Formats: sequence, C-alpha cells, structure tokens
Amino acid sequence: MTKIRFLPHAEICPAGVEIEAEPGESIIDAALRNDVHIEHACEMSCACTTCHVILREGFDSLEPAEEKEEDLLDRAWGLEPCSRLSCQAKVADTELVVEIPKYTINLEKERH
Repeated sequence: MTKIRFLPHAEICPAGVEIEAEPGESIIDAALRNDVHIEHACEMSCACTTCHVILREGFDSLEPAEEKEEDLLDRAWGLEPCSRLSCQAKVADTELVVEIPKYTINLEKERH
C-alpha cells in the first residue's frame, strides 16, 4: 500500500488526512474510498477539471499525463507544474503529498 497525505483543505479535510492506496489505483478512487470527497463533475471520465490536485511530493513517481489530460489541465484554476487530474493520476509505490486547490471551475458543487 502507498501512503497519500492530503494537506488541509477548509471544506474537504480541514485537518488534512493520510490514507493508503493500492498501486495502480487513481488518487480520486483512493480519496473517495476514504471519505475525502474531491469534486468530480464528469464522474471521473477525464472530461472536466474539477478533480484537479497539486502534487507537493511524489509527482515524478506518476506516469506522465496524456494529451487529453494536459489539454484539460490548461483550464484548471490554480494550475501549477505539478498539477494532475486525480481521476487520471495512478498511484505508484512512492508516497504522495496532495493539495486540493481552494477552487474549481464549477460554480456549484456536485455533492457526490
């Protein structure tokens, strides 16, 4: 199992949280399974940017983003060089530190 540490986010995990994920599992699948409710308006089909996260540690352990993900990330709020869509980023064996951005491009939360 690989550890993922989510940094504090005012609404989603105010104290931050550490979870475990199976290698090959997406960041969002691991998060949702552990009650870290990352927004995902397109139902994790790589069609929006609401599940955008910033990898503060472990970014280089992930497989590179495909072109479709890169194109979508260009629209994400708060884009950084270590940004990924959590529905596309698959966990490897390296621990990750993840920041969930304060905002998404959605005007309204989907409340999944």
